[in-house]
Amino acid sequence: MLKILKTRFKQGCRTILFPKAKAPDLPQRYRGRPIIAGQNGSIDLGKIFFNPDSDIVYSNDYSMATSKREDLVLSQEREMALARALNERMLKIFGRSLKLRQVSAGGCNACELDLNVLNTPVFDLSRFGIQFVASPRHADGIVVTGPVSRNMREALLKTYEAIPEPKLVIALGGCAISGGIFSDSPQASHGLDTIIPVDLFIPGCPPHPLTTLDGLLRLLGRISS
Repeated sequence: MLKILKTRFKQGCRTILFPKAKAPDLPQRYRGRPIIAGQNGSIDLGKIFFNPDSDIVYSNDYSMATSKREDLVLSQEREMALARALNERMLKIFGRSLKLRQVSAGGCNACELDLNVLNTPVFDLSRFGIQFVASPRHADGIVVTGPVSRNMREALLKTYEAIPEPKLVIALGGCAISGGIFSDSPQASHGLDTIIPVDLFIPGCPPHPLTTLDGLLRLLGRISS
């Protein structure tokens, strides 16, 4: 026990100070927001999968969450509009305490795994008053991952209906946003917003935990820049 306490004391606090302090530097291989300069046409963050073998040049910028689906489409003529805070009434309700129910709607579990990372000591999501709950009746909103397969559509709708009003909906990952690589399949949707209204789009395959955290805090008005 003494050895464990000594080790923990030596390690110090592992929780990052973000957003009060600058986020930790991400590794050079990290693929963040695409660099539009020099690119032809437009790039849809809701459809790309941040493949290192593509011709797209990526930056280390993790801020990519938006309030509208169309804001994920980037071009040289259009600057990215990051997620905006909820209106005053919604902030009074959810600003200090937000309970979310996660729905895995046919995904590969990559988004779910990186979402779970937010509950580790490094990110400590609960310090912002954000927690995941087991029942939709105890939730303020849902976080949906996966392409919403035909077999999961009814379960998703029932979960959504069970959440009391007002409620929030978050589409996490390329599959939830656009259907991903399954978008042409009759067994999957073409995006969560074609089924239920979405308040926050968090792109990635899967989104980095910082991308998700940044989006959630912007939605709650904790980050405005």
